[in-house]
Amino acid sequence: MGAFVFLSPGLTYLVVLLLVPLALVLSNTVFQRGRFGGVVYEFTTENFARLMDPLYLGVVGGSLRIAALTTAIALLIGYPTAYAIARLSPKWKTIALVAIVLPFWTNFIIRVYAWIILLSGPGLVNSGLAAIGLGPYELLYNQGAIVTGLLYSYLPLMVLPLYAAIERLDPQLREASANLGASPFTTFRKVTLPLTVPGVLSGCLFVFVPSFGNFVIPEILGGNKSIMVGNLIRDQFLKARDWPFGSTLALALIAVLLVLLMAQAWVARRA
Repeated sequence: MGAFVFLSPGLTYLVVLLLVPLALVLSNTVFQRGRFGGVVYEFTTENFARLMDPLYLGVVGGSLRIAALTTAIALLIGYPTAYAIARLSPKWKTIALVAIVLPFWTNFIIRVYAWIILLSGPGLVNSGLAAIGLGPYELLYNQGAIVTGLLYSYLPLMVLPLYAAIERLDPQLREASANLGASPFTTFRKVTLPLTVPGVLSGCLFVFVPSFGNFVIPEILGGNKSIMVGNLIRDQFLKARDWPFGSTLALALIAVLLVLLMAQAWVARRA
């Protein structure tokens, strides 16, 4: 009884704010859109058929591509960063970790809008390139700008799990590898990297999931030229007022993320 009392606030939060909305989304997928929006409670499978339309599949595929590219770049930048932080002295390690999480102390929308100043035609980036005889380039309102915004926003979510995984490594393992004649690269490839696979998987998941469903950054930095699945779901609910099809898209998004979670858990167990 005592355990239930302590668990009840968390269980209530989980049921009210997760399970009930998820059940509503799931149920709306088999109903029809009303003439003026909303839901008409008549059974149909048309929403799932529309989901197979090449137009919507292209949006989902484009979102997967952008999220995967963002995750790959974040891993390439985040792993050396986390490795370097783990090798610092305790004083500088603390300063570096604070610097990593410092952007989160600023409002998310303000940080995204700041990239408009940097990437616009007369912005700081093009001005810097002009100073060395390059540019100007179209850096804003394209997929490159979206990837840049996503990378800037979610890179700390890659660095921190990697740092935690590298920090937990026993230094004696690397010392033993060096004593047995292994080069630093061989030690990294056969000792450090395999033992930090759980951190790599966690970081990739933390970056990929919010990147795949994000709609704020594509709206601000991508303009009308690029649309991701998050924008499509938002438009179905708020503009087209097609709640059943918006629910179907949301369910597809959840399904993709569940598959990724199961794949991450399976690879982590094998690692």
